Amino acid sequence: LFSFIPKSTHHSPINNILFPMASFALFIFTLVALSSSCSYAIGPQNNKTLLSLASRPIGINYGRLGNNLPSPYQSINLVKSIKAGHVKLYNADQETLMLLSQTNLYVTIMVPNNQIISIGADQAAADNWVNTNVLPHYPQTRIRFVLVGNEILSYNSDQDKQIWANLVPAMRKIVNSLRARGIHNIKVGTPLAMDVLRSSFPPSNGTFREEVAAPVMLPLLKFLNGTNSFFFLDVYPYFPWSTDPVNNHLDFALFESNSTYTDPQTGLVYTNLLDQMLDSVIFAMTKLGYPNVRLAISETGWPNSGDIDETGANIFNAATYNRNLIKKMTANPPLGTPARRGSPIPTFLFSLFNENQKPGSGTERHWGILNPNGTQIYDIDLSGTRPVSSLGSLPKPNNNVPFKGNVWCVAVEGANETELGQALDFACGRSNATCAALAPGRECYAPVSVTWHASYAFSSYWAQFRNQSSQCYFNGLARETTTNPGNEQCKFPSVTL
Repeated sequence: LFSFIPKSTHHSPINNILFPMASFALFIFTLVALSSSCSYAIGPQNNKTLLSLASRPIGINYGRLGNNLPSPYQSINLVKSIKAGHVKLYNADQETLMLLSQTNLYVTIMVPNNQIISIGADQAAADNWVNTNVLPHYPQTRIRFVLVGNEILSYNSDQDKQIWANLVPAMRKIVNSLRARGIHNIKVGTPLAMDVLRSSFPPSNGTFREEVAAPVMLPLLKFLNGTNSFFFLDVYPYFPWSTDPVNNHLDFALFESNSTYTDPQTGLVYTNLLDQMLDSVIFAMTKLGYPNVRLAISETGWPNSGDIDETGANIFNAATYNRNLIKKMTANPPLGTPARRGSPIPTFLFSLFNENQKPGSGTERHWGILNPNGTQIYDIDLSGTRPVSSLGSLPKPNNNVPFKGNVWCVAVEGANETELGQALDFACGRSNATCAALAPGRECYAPVSVTWHASYAFSSYWAQFRNQSSQCYFNGLARETTTNPGNEQCKFPSVTL
C-alpha cells in the first residue's frame, strides 16, 4: 500500500495515516459529488481560458539555487528549446519577466512566504506588490498565475501558523488589486504538498489534516471555487514509491504497469500512482463540500540521481516518468483521472536545471532535465508531439533496488580548504566524541591535511547524527562513497545500509 509523503525540498516528510473506513453515508455523498463534478459546467469565458491553458505544452519550473547556472536570457532560450508552453518562477524577478515579454510563453510568478502576513493584513501592501511585480510587465509578459507562498502548510511553527491565517486574506487582496486594475485573466492560487492530507490511501480515504481543514482549507477552497481558480499541488510519486521500493511496484509509479489497483470503496480503477495521489486530494476536497475545484500540478518529476541510499534516483527512471507524464497530460482529448475523467490538468515539471546549492539529500540537487551548461540530461519534448518511442535511448539503471553495505561521507575533490576548515570546525564542535581520533598523537591525526581531517570528521558526524536527519552534504563540501577512505591505523566511521 502506498502512503503519500511530500518532496523533502522544503520540509521533513509527514507520513500520512490511513483513515478508518468511511461511513456509508459519506461514501454515497462522495460518489454523488464526484459524479456531479464530471458534468460541472463553467462559464464560457472561463472555459475558454481553461482550454487555452490546458492546450499548452507542459510547463517547467525555473529554479535558480545554483552557482553555475546560465543567465536568465540563456535560460529562457533553453526553455523554448525544450518546447515548454509555460514557465514558473519562484519569485517575480524583474529581469526574467522583462525577457519573457519577448516570448509566447505563459508565465507564473510567486509571492514569497515572508510577505504573506503583510499582504494579508493590508490591501495597500497587495496593491504595492501588484504595482511592482505585475503592472510593469503585463500584458506584454503573458502572466497567467500568481501563486501566493510555497507549501506553507508544510511548516507548523507559531510564526508559520500566522502565515496560515493570512494565506487566503492575502490571496483575496491580490485578486482585488488585479481586478481593480482591470486584470481578469490571471488566476491566483497557492501550491501545497501532499502532506496537507492526513489520509491518502485508498484515494477515497483522502482527508485533510484536522489542524488545517476548517481554518485554512475551507476558506481556501471557497476562494478557489469562487474565483474559478485551481488547487495547485506539488505531487511526487517518487517519494511514496521509494519508502518501500522492494514491495512497491516501480512500473506503477512510472506509468509503465500492466497491473491495476481498484479502490474498494468507489470501484475506481487506477493504472498509475500519480492518479491515486491526485484523486486522494479530489476526495478530500469533496468531503469539505467542494468537489469541483480544478487541479493543477505545480511541481512533479523524478530525480535523475541522488545519494547511495536513494533508491531509484537515476536517469532512466526520471526520463521514463517525465516522458510518460507528458504523454498523459498532453493527450487530446484530456485523460483526467479516474475520479474526473476527461478533465485537463495544467502541469509543471520540476525542474529546468540540476541546482547544486539546494540543501538536503542528493536528490534535491538532481531534479533537472538540463545540465547547468544547457545540455539535456536525457532527450525530452515538453510539447508532447514526439512519440515516446522516438526519443533517445537511456542508460540502464543500476540502483532500482536498495543498496546494502557500508557508506562513508568524505570531502569532495578540489574543495576550498578555507571552507573545509570551517566545516571541519562545525562537525567537530557538536560532540567531543566526533573528532577525538583526530587529536595529535591519536590514530587518525596523520596525515595532517585539512582534506583528510575533514573527511574523517564528515564521516564521523554523519554516522553519529544520521538518525537525527543529518545529511552528507556540509554545504556542498561532502559526498557519499562506498570506498573505505580509512587505512589500517585509522578506521573511519561508516553508515551501514
